[in-house]
Parts: sequence; C-alpha cells; structure tokens
Amino acid sequence: MTKIELTEKLPTVQKQQDFYVKLRNRITSYLDTRAGSANKFAPYLLFAPDLFHLLTKTLLDNRIDGKSKVLIGSGILYFIAPFDFISEGLIGLGGFMDDIIVTTFIVNMLLNKYSATILEDHWVGDQKLLDVLRKTSKISNRILSKLPSRSLLGRFMKNSK
Repeated sequence: MTKIELTEKLPTVQKQQDFYVKLRNRITSYLDTRAGSANKFAPYLLFAPDLFHLLTKTLLDNRIDGKSKVLIGSGILYFIAPFDFISEGLIGLGGFMDDIIVTTFIVNMLLNKYSATILEDHWVGDQKLLDVLRKTSKISNRILSKLPSRSLLGRFMKNSK
C-alpha cells in the first residue's frame, strides 16, 4: 500500500477547536446584525463551523483510510487558509460559501466511500447531516454555475475520487 502524507502540517487539535469556536461566534454575531439577516446565504453560513468540525473529527477517525485523510486534511487547510476562491477578507462572512462548497464535495465523496454512520458520529449540527448536504449541494450548484472556474473545480473533484 502506498503511504500518503500531507505536505503541510495540520494545526493542532486545540487550534482547530479554537478556530471552530471563533468561527461559530463570528458567524452568529454577524447574523444577529441587520445586514446578516438580510443575506441570502445566511441560513447556510452556520453550516461552516459544523462542517469544519466534521472534517477535523473524521480526520482523527481510524475507520477512514489514509488517502481519504489527505483529502480531509486539504479541506481543513482550505478552511483555515487566508486566501481562497472567495476570500472572507474581501467580502466578509459570505466568503465562507466556497469553504462550505469544498467541504460539501469532500463529505459527499466520503459518503460514496463510507457508511453515513461514520460521518454522522462526528456531526454536531442541529439538522441531520444528510439534510444539510442536500441543502448545501443545491446552493453550491447555483453558485458554481455562475463561476467561470466551475469546469476546473469539477475536473479537480473528478480526479480526486
């Protein structure tokens, strides 16, 4: 079996937990403002910390193989990276939509490979995981259809299966 390693070191578990708490507080605070409640992506933004938490917990699950853990680790690094397709620094919390989209693709690929029970063991969201994925997949498709990089992202996702 081929050994696969991440090229970047993952943040410590404590830093990941701090990021989760900070992200949840930031989004909740944002949604409590008038501008946040008017945002059409508001219902989806609170999925971001829960999806991040799901990635960090599945990364540590010994039922997940090494190749899948590399994909999960990449998703965690994408969440934490300051620059990505839609930067939070440029457009505010709406910038988490690309993080949600990437995570949804990763979780969907994991669901194609593993039992939903494994992922649901780590899910902390208020809604059922599969319901959240259905909703985020629907909004993801709408957002991606408007991006010129859709075919590039689709090619990447196809090659990583």
